[in-house]
Amino acid sequence: MDLDLFDFDLPDDRIALRPARPRDSARLLEVGPGGTLADRVVSDLPALLRPGDALVLNDTRVVPAELAGTRTREDAPAVEVSVTLFHRETRDAFRAFARPARRLRPGDRIHFVSPLDASASLEATVTERTEGEVVLTFAAEGSMLDAAIAEVGVPPLPPYISARRPADAADVDDYQTVFAREEGAVAAPTAGLHFTDDLLARLQARGVERHQVTLHVGPGTFLPVKTERLEDHVMHAEFGRVSADTAAALNAVRARGGRIVAVGTTSLRLLESAVDEAGRILPFSGETSIFIKPGHRFRAVDLLLTNFHLPRSTLFVLVAAFSGRETMLAAYRHAIAAGYRFYSYGDACLLHPAGTA
Repeated sequence: MDLDLFDFDLPDDRIALRPARPRDSARLLEVGPGGTLADRVVSDLPALLRPGDALVLNDTRVVPAELAGTRTREDAPAVEVSVTLFHRETRDAFRAFARPARRLRPGDRIHFVSPLDASASLEATVTERTEGEVVLTFAAEGSMLDAAIAEVGVPPLPPYISARRPADAADVDDYQTVFAREEGAVAAPTAGLHFTDDLLARLQARGVERHQVTLHVGPGTFLPVKTERLEDHVMHAEFGRVSADTAAALNAVRARGGRIVAVGTTSLRLLESAVDEAGRILPFSGETSIFIKPGHRFRAVDLLLTNFHLPRSTLFVLVAAFSGRETMLAAYRHAIAAGYRFYSYGDACLLHPAGTA
């Protein structure tokens, strides 16, 4: 299947650089059965769900993995660099994406300083370099290193935001869900950013259950599809966990006639990785690199709450698989014309699956 089938034009002014305030005041496009469209807001969600339905939230917590610093080398002038930590190698070393990686080599020292607090700093040495990546060995280790990174780093905003403005103090809270618990993500599960404590309380009062899973969103979520055919694209792997208690609770919801509502593509991908052929959700712990594209038979999820995604991306391919390609292209055309805000800090969709009555 050609990637061009999942392309669309998006004006630059539709890309949100800041979230809606309050979070649940973001707009919500309901894409209903048969592709019907209704303009709503996220705070309408309790009225759109039924008692007995269950929300599945990704409780991963974004680590402040973006570090900015200065490379020093005896035989060369200083160079400003930025890195995004994405995999812990040892107690004192991380693998990271680096920019510009070509200006780094083993033995280089980097002095990192917090852009929010100049008194917070951290030292590292480049011990390995490959294409676009480096291994950094720090002057601290274990919990002391974790604390130093928390002081010096900032959330690694998506490139379509970071290219237009630097991360700042507001992003520390804005780019984290209110239910974030398990540290390990380098990108937020952005559909979850729309929830407030008040909205969660109203959903509970409505009789909508809430269950949490963990999928640590990796840096590959920002990587473009470089192949012309979907079949040739290799997905990045991410670590996820569905506990035995959560699996049992979700199966019980289905048995009672309730619907499983995945909050975000991360929750959906994890649940679809954990379900068996009969539609029973099983406990899961490990990496998943599932690539959901048209033709996938959804077994675990009945509704999907998600943001608006990049053209030609694996996430737009996923929503096209869930609700139908023509339906989603029409929904995105409507959203663009109606002024919806796109991407991580943008508005949301509530999607019904293709073929529902």
